[in-house]
Parts: sequence; structure tokens; C-alpha cells
Amino acid sequence: MTSVAKPSWVEGANDAACEFSLANLPFGVVAGEGRGVRIGVRIGGSIVDCRALVESQCLARLDERVRAALTGDSLNEFMSLGREVWRSTRAELTRLLQRDCAELRDHPARGSIMLPQWAMTLRLPCVIGDYSDFYASLNHATNVGSMFRPDNPLLPNWKHMPIGYHGRSSSIVASGTPVQRPSGQTVQSDAGPPSFGPSKLLDYELEVGALIGTGNALGDPIDVDDALHHVFGLVLLNDWSARDIQKWEYQPLGPFLAKNFASTLSGWVVSLEALEPYRVALPARAAGDPEPLPYLRGSADVLYDIQLEVSIASAAMRAAGTPSTRISQGNFTQMYWSLAQMIAHHTSSGCNLRPGDLLASGTISGPTRQSRGCLLERTWRGTEPIQLSDGTERKFLHDGDEVIMRAWCEREGLPRIGFGECSGIVTPARSARR
Repeated sequence: MTSVAKPSWVEGANDAACEFSLANLPFGVVAGEGRGVRIGVRIGGSIVDCRALVESQCLARLDERVRAALTGDSLNEFMSLGREVWRSTRAELTRLLQRDCAELRDHPARGSIMLPQWAMTLRLPCVIGDYSDFYASLNHATNVGSMFRPDNPLLPNWKHMPIGYHGRSSSIVASGTPVQRPSGQTVQSDAGPPSFGPSKLLDYELEVGALIGTGNALGDPIDVDDALHHVFGLVLLNDWSARDIQKWEYQPLGPFLAKNFASTLSGWVVSLEALEPYRVALPARAAGDPEPLPYLRGSADVLYDIQLEVSIASAAMRAAGTPSTRISQGNFTQMYWSLAQMIAHHTSSGCNLRPGDLLASGTISGPTRQSRGCLLERTWRGTEPIQLSDGTERKFLHDGDEVIMRAWCEREGLPRIGFGECSGIVTPARSARR
């Protein structure tokens, strides 16, 4: 089933600007209204309480194991059931929410099934098992490399394989969770000596994350042409980064404390089925670039035309009711390596992925200054400050700053598909022994 415009009986779902029409129907986990934590589906200004929907018998057409999975407090079990189950469940939800279907629309329990979006709080959509972060944007890798290695921006392996590292799943937080400024070792010069204290160069990184649904057995690599069949859906991710801590620690083994203190995840998981109309072919390699090795060459490898933006609102701006300042706009089509290639490479060693694992794209940057996906690039290592609408400048993030990431797909003749927000407010570092 592809994303086509269909009318719904749900208020707001048919508005032209609605990002959560029947063409989207993202899954998430919500809490509120005195009913605890449960799985929800976003439609218009409402959230379908999946547990209440199962209890209403409106999902009787679905298999018992599917209904049981939808009554849980995380998406892991449902994600593990596979693509055909995801598709059939989405099709049944679409049927129930269409304007001409009275089954749920006129159900006596509808009031307890359809929850107001404003009254609910989004949680993490699933229990994140493992988290791997890639470095798949050529513009980002070249920009950052040129700052630190001007004579050799890209290391020899970068165009031969998707480069990544294993992140920290325990510090992944839901959108809206405050993010405490980290402390660590930093240096004034490359040779040291270090001092210990709060990071002065705190940054965000604009990324797209893929949540794995069905995994693979240990020792059984995933073929690049099958890779997207294992993806339950996409989310936004802010991989907060302490650049001064990172500079001192990243050699010889790469990111560690500079990135393990928090990563913020958006709450709504947008299915690849909803994104199907926005697939684009992976661009051909530029002249002189090496061809990927055979295990990274797919007959149907794709990117997704997802528009992205980042805004910042200072504490003073929020207090005055001033709108956030948009400081970056980009697109997911700017990636050099695709999600399918990242998954195929990740598992090529025999590494096993599991339901709830998170794979992130790395910072998404384009060719222009406005499309750079982090402040390190956007302000070019602090030498080109940006100005917020309250008149203050930013080289890196201040305490009290709120970073808001948004994403959507939009094309003439097609419905708008939204991801919602991925946001967090920076709070001061906790005092610690120096």
C-alpha cells in the first residue's frame, strides 16, 4: 500500500497542511490521560490507543499474536513480527480510520480509543538494544576533515565503506527530555595537558535513525537488497556532541565520552511504506570515486527525499514568546551511503541485529552553509557565529538553549508526511570534583 490521499473521519486529518493523515499513521509510545504507557498511532490531532482498540474488538481481523503485541508498553514485540504484519496492521488501521468506515467512527468506546494529542506525552518508541552511528554524509565528512586535517580531509577508507561506531543506548532519551551539559577532559593545545570541567563547545548533530524490526542470526549477514525489509521505520535523532572533549579523546579510537551523555530520539516512527512515494535512486558515484564492493551494490538501493530543519530558541526567547530561529535546512538525499548499505556493512562481519536496535545516519549536511547539519560546520569551528532572533550570537550551544529538529516529505500531488519534533533543552553541568 502506498501513500495516497484518502479522507478520514478524524478531525484535522484531511487538512492540506496535516503531517499525520491516513498516508502516514506512524507508531509511537505515549503516556497520559491516567492510563499509563501504551502504544499509539498518530492521526490528525488524535492518537489511537492501540490497547483500547484491541479491547474494543475492532482489530478482530488481525492475528491474536499481533493484537497481543499491540497491547504492550513498547513496540519491540510488534516490530519483531516482520514486514507483512506491519503492512497488514497498517492496512487495517487505514480501513478503520477512513471516512466511509463506521466500525470505529460510531463505536460506543470511541471516546476512550481516540486520545487528544495535546494530552499525551511521547516516550521512546521501543527499548533500544544497541545503537550504531554512521558517518555517511560526504559533505559533513569533508567539512569536518578539512578543519582538522586540511591536507587530507577524507581518510583513505571513507569512500570504500560506511564508517561508523558503536554508541551508547542507555543514554538515548525521548524528545523533550532536558540534556545536561557534560563534563570531561579538554585541552588548550593539541599536546595538552588537559583540564577537567564542563564542555564549552556543546553541539547538536542532525541525523535520521532507522529502527530495526526483524533482525538476523549471528553469523548470517543481511544482503543489501534485503536490508530495508528489516527496517521498521525512521525517526529523527540529535546526536549531542561535546566538540572540545571529542577533540582530545578521538584519537586513536574515535568518539567516546563526547557522545555518550545523551542522544535525543523523536517519538513517532514513520514507516518505509508511508515513505515509499519519496524514494529516490542512490546517485551514481562521481568520476574518480571507487565503485562499492559487490556486497554493497544493490539493484534497488535508495535514499528518501526527507526535508530537514534545525531551530534554536534561547531561554530568553522562550520567556518572551519569541519563535525559534531556524539555522539549518537540509535533505536526506544528500547522503553518500544509503541505509541499505549501512545495514549490509554492519552485518557483513556476521554481527546480529535485533528488534529495537537503532542505526543512525550520522550528521546530514549539504553543499551550502545553510544545509550544514551541526554548529561545528554551521559556524565553521566558531569563526562564523550565527545570530538568533533575540540578538545574541551562537558559536556553540549555551545553557538554556532549546534545539528543535523537524522533518517532513512534501511533493506536488502527494500528501505531506511528517515526523514531528525532536527537541531538547540544554541544562547546566552538574558540579564535580576537578
